Amino acid sequence: MDTALTRLVGVRHPIVQTGMGWVAGPRLVSAAANAGALGVLGSATMTVDGLREAVREVKSRTDAPFGVNLRADAADAGDRVRIILDEGVRVASFALAPSRELIAELKEAGVIVVPSVGARRHAEKVAAWGADAVVVQGGEGGGHTGEVATTVLLPQVVDAVDIPVVAAGGFFDGRGLVAALAYGAAGVAMGTRFLLTSDSTVPDAVKARYLAATVRDVTVTRAVDGLPHRMLRTDLVAALENSGRARRLLHAVRRAAGFRRLSGLTWPQLVRDGLAMRHGKDLTWSQVLLAANTPMLLRSAMVDGRTDLGVMASGQVAGVIDDLPSCAELVERIMKEAEAVRERLTAAP
Repeated sequence: MDTALTRLVGVRHPIVQTGMGWVAGPRLVSAAANAGALGVLGSATMTVDGLREAVREVKSRTDAPFGVNLRADAADAGDRVRIILDEGVRVASFALAPSRELIAELKEAGVIVVPSVGARRHAEKVAAWGADAVVVQGGEGGGHTGEVATTVLLPQVVDAVDIPVVAAGGFFDGRGLVAALAYGAAGVAMGTRFLLTSDSTVPDAVKARYLAATVRDVTVTRAVDGLPHRMLRTDLVAALENSGRARRLLHAVRRAAGFRRLSGLTWPQLVRDGLAMRHGKDLTWSQVLLAANTPMLLRSAMVDGRTDLGVMASGQVAGVIDDLPSCAELVERIMKEAEAVRERLTAAP
């Protein structure tokens, strides 16, 4: 299926596997790339040296294009960009809009820049700054999310910019891909659907929690880091929502200390990253610390399998997914479904 996305990044299918922290590692990314999708490494939870090792491992597993997802506001963003340039990574994606200068630096080196946005004005801004494409995530998507549904946000962005738009939030099958194309998108990006594959390294017990979830088991809460965060309902989330400020601050400090040791960040760097995630919001100090070490909460579940101690970011689609195909099986199935839908829609009555 030829679209502006496939032509831009050189993949066979207009599907993106998003750069989920602790989830989108070399195994998942290379499997997605070999299946013909654009695999994206989630680098925010990796050390700088770990990112270089991960990039090289992906390159050893596949010759297909892949990308790296970055936090443009991270203290060590420059070091991570240098790895992308040194290692010849095809695509740089961003969870937060990169600066005009950073976009120019990457493009000058031949890297394709694809920021993720949750509002039309943000898409217009990065397009004006030279971004090559944009991922637009509606409120159905997992992790930090907005309030506007994909079906409302997507056509707004498609009409507002003249670069390829990739739709995210609520996609998991071929019908969704065709729907996104009908809205004017050049492809779809999926996180939860790729998390729930046999190539994902997420522990089996955690995958089972996702598979058992209904759409009512996926919630949006501000209790974790003060920002709207879509995740599975758990006892930990309930406890954070019901705890007082002092308890939340103690919890945040403990988690922050653990993430600081794991990441190698200093306390000033950790607080700086937390403040950078505030997006102008009026957050308490416990929320600032939690914003900085949310990766630690995710790690407890996604790496250690501790669903009682961690959080599980999730799109609403978790409530309608009931299997664990390989990436190759998933992408092939989506593309067959999409072709069948297109044939049905274009068939003579």
